[in-house]
Formats: sequence, C-alpha cells, structure tokens
Amino acid sequence: MKFGAHCYLFTDSWSDQTVHLLDTCKQLGLDCLEIAVGDDVCFSAARTAERAKSLALDLIVSPGGHWPVEADLSSPDAHERNLGLRWHRQQVDLAHELGAIAYCGALYGHPGTVRKQFPDPDEYSRTAAGLRELAEYAAEKEIPIVLEPMSHFRTHLINTPQQALQLLELVDHQNLYVLIDTYHLVTEVTEYSSGIKTLGDRLWGIHACENNRGVPGRGLVPWLDIFQSLNEIQFDGCVVLETYNSSIGDFAWQRGMFHNLCPDGAAFVEEGLRFLKAGFDDAR
Repeated sequence: MKFGAHCYLFTDSWSDQTVHLLDTCKQLGLDCLEIAVGDDVCFSAARTAERAKSLALDLIVSPGGHWPVEADLSSPDAHERNLGLRWHRQQVDLAHELGAIAYCGALYGHPGTVRKQFPDPDEYSRTAAGLRELAEYAAEKEIPIVLEPMSHFRTHLINTPQQALQLLELVDHQNLYVLIDTYHLVTEVTEYSSGIKTLGDRLWGIHACENNRGVPGRGLVPWLDIFQSLNEIQFDGCVVLETYNSSIGDFAWQRGMFHNLCPDGAAFVEEGLRFLKAGFDDAR
C-alpha cells in the first residue's frame, strides 16, 4: 500500500517553483504526490519527473486546473465529446512525460456540470464510448485511467461505487479503474463496505479526508468499516490525503471550503498518516 497527498495541501498551483515540495513529501514519509493539471498550470514535466524519480516518489495526475466545460465525454454534442477526448489525451501525454502511475478524476463528465433532469438513456453509452478510446490510448502509454465518483453536488453521472462499476462494465476495458473519495461518498452511500467490496480489484485508490474535507478521524466518515473492508479485499493501492490549504489567500474559499481546516499541509499529513496507518494496523 502507498500513502500520498494531493499537491493542494501545499500549493494552489503546481509550477517549477514548487518542485521542492517533492522533497517535503519524501521527508513526511509519503510514497506519492497527486499533481493537479490544467490549461492554466505550466511547468517543466522533465524537471518534476527527474526530481520525483531521484526521490523514488510516485506521481499521480488529475485535472484540477482549468478544464474547458465544453470538453466533456458525456455531452450530447459530438463536437464537445471530441473536445473532451482530445483534452484528456493531452493530460495522458503529460502523465506519460511525468512517468506518472495514473490519470485520475471525474473524467466521465465535467465536475460542476449537473443536469437536473431525468437520465438520458444514451448518456452512459456515449460516455462509455469515449472512455473506451481514452483507456485504449492511455494503455499504449501504460497510464491507468482511474474514475472518481463525486457527490450529486458536483455531477449527476457517477455518484456511487456501484454506478462507477456499471460504467466500467459498459466500457469493457482492462485499463480502467476506480478511486473512491471519502468526502464525496459520505453524502451518497450509507454502506461504505458494500461499495468497496463491489469494486474489488478494480479499486485503484482512495482520497482520504473527512466529510468537511478535514483530517481523517475528526469527522463522520466510518473509518473502521473502510479499513476492515479494504483489508478484506486485500487492497494494495494508493491512499491519498486530499484537501485545500486554507492559508493560501482565498484559495480554499474559491474551492468551496470555508473553514480553516488545513492551515499547514505538513501538519495535516502528519496527523492524517498517523490515523490511517494505525487504522489499517488495528483492522488487521
């Protein structure tokens, strides 16, 4: 099992000036760092990749910067679906340059796009078609595609592990996996254990944080069920601490986090790691 953190615990945007944070992650005892990319995120992939490799630190890529709302694999508009496929392929190319171990996120649609209407019967099938092409493209570059269910406040498409598995079955490609986010799921499921067991070996990773995006162990998330269920399926993926640093101007506020939950990324990681490692040990 690998433990990691999202770059947003330390910075609001990855750049050549933040490469030193890789050393911070290593010093904190982390195995991996998730880097948010987008059209407004500019940095030397070679420089970041070289430093991460020298530290034996794995990189994960996810879209967190500017992502055009029209670039949407689920859109009823074929032009927008094509834009979505091209945009995600560019991020896969970047992930390949970085030597990343996965490209993760709500890649099936666009976070923030919530269609408040009866489900379109063709939505899953057209989304699956785009994901199949993306998964095949990424497979050629040895980059796993990892889908993250999000709450119904962020998407109408994939809110639960069961829905994610349904989409995976439609896509029918081995280069497609799932990451569950404990913050998003707390509003969507009452049985974390059944969701985890449903995914089985297609569960690639976990975003670990509380119902308020705080440090794991301080909120409502049923961690004992999570630890026991992950141990039961012999989970050996990535557990990534995720939140927004609340000491960087209005960064956290812009991301919809209005509490001072992460004034110090390193302290957040230290407390979170202690809780997670003890929890896994106790559940064995």
